[in-house]
Amino acid sequence: MSLRIGIVGLPNVGKSTLFNALTRTRGAVAANYPFCTIDPNVGMVEVPDPRLQKLVDIVHPAKVIPATVEFVDIAGLVRGAHAGEGLGNKFLHHIREVHAICHVVRGFEDGNIQHIEGSIDPKRDRETVETELGLADLEMEDRQKKEKKKVEAILPLFKNKSVIYAVNVSEEQIRSMTIDRAREVTGLSPDQSVVVICAKLEEDLQDLSVEEGKTFLKELGVESSGLDRLIRAAYAILGYITFFTAGPKEVRAWNIVRGTSAPGAAGVIHTDFEKGFIRAEIIAYDDFVKFGGEQGAKEAGRLRVEGKDYVMQDGDIAHFRFNV
Repeated sequence: MSLRIGIVGLPNVGKSTLFNALTRTRGAVAANYPFCTIDPNVGMVEVPDPRLQKLVDIVHPAKVIPATVEFVDIAGLVRGAHAGEGLGNKFLHHIREVHAICHVVRGFEDGNIQHIEGSIDPKRDRETVETELGLADLEMEDRQKKEKKKVEAILPLFKNKSVIYAVNVSEEQIRSMTIDRAREVTGLSPDQSVVVICAKLEEDLQDLSVEEGKTFLKELGVESSGLDRLIRAAYAILGYITFFTAGPKEVRAWNIVRGTSAPGAAGVIHTDFEKGFIRAEIIAYDDFVKFGGEQGAKEAGRLRVEGKDYVMQDGDIAHFRFNV
C-alpha cells in the first residue's frame, strides 16, 4: 500500500533539497529561482523501524523489505495559484493525488537565496499557502454545485488532507529552534504536527556513512536525524501501523491503517489472501524476539490463531492461511 506525501510550500523554501535528502539522491534540482521544480519528482523512502533489524537477526532471511512512504516534490505555490498564477493549476492537480501534505516553511535566513515575498516570515508564508489551498477548495465546490454534482462525491479536498509542517532552518538554528519555538514563529497550535529540520544539513549527510552521520549529528547536539522524525510523523499522521511477515525467504514490513482486520491485512499482501482467508497465525513482536522466533514462541504458547474479526496490532508477526 503506497502512501503518498506531497512536499509543498512557496518557491525557494527548500522543498527539493528536502526531497533529495529524503530519497538520498540528487534527483531533484535545487536552485535559486522560483519554479525550479515543474514536473513533480517522486521517490520511495524507507520507514525507519529498528524492529526490522531485530527480526532479521533472528530469522536470517534471504531478503529484507522495509515499509515505505512515497514522497512527491511538487512545484512551488504562489499567491493566486488557485486562479492559475505561476504553475497553479498543475500544482493543485498534483497535490490532490497525495494522501497527506508535508508543508515546508522557510525559517532560515540566507541572502544568497531569494524569497519570493522579499522577506522571511514563516507565519505569513504558511498562511499564504493555506489560503490558496482553501480558495482552490471553494472554487471546486462551487464548480461542482453548478454542475449539479454532489459535493460529497468530489475528489479529495485539501481541507480533508492531513498536514505535517516541516520548519526548515539553518545549521546554526538547528540547536536552538525547539518545537515550541517553531510553533510560535509559524503560528501553529499544539495539536498540529510540526518537525524542525535542516534540509541542507540532511542532504549533506547522504554523502556520509550511517555511522558517520550519527557521529556528526551527535557533535551538533542533535539526537536523531530530522528525516527519521519527518518520515515517522508522516507515517503516524495517516494513522498507519506496521505488521511483519518473517520467514527464510524474506522479512518484510507492511503498511496498514490502524483498525484493519486480519483479512484486510492479508489482502495487502495479495488479494487472493483476503478472498480465501481462513485464519491468521499471530505472534506479538515482543514475544517473537523474547522467544527467539516462531518456533520458540509456539513452544511458549505465544502463537495465537485469529479469525476474520481480529484487528491487527502494530508489530504483529503474521502468517495467513487461505484457500484460493
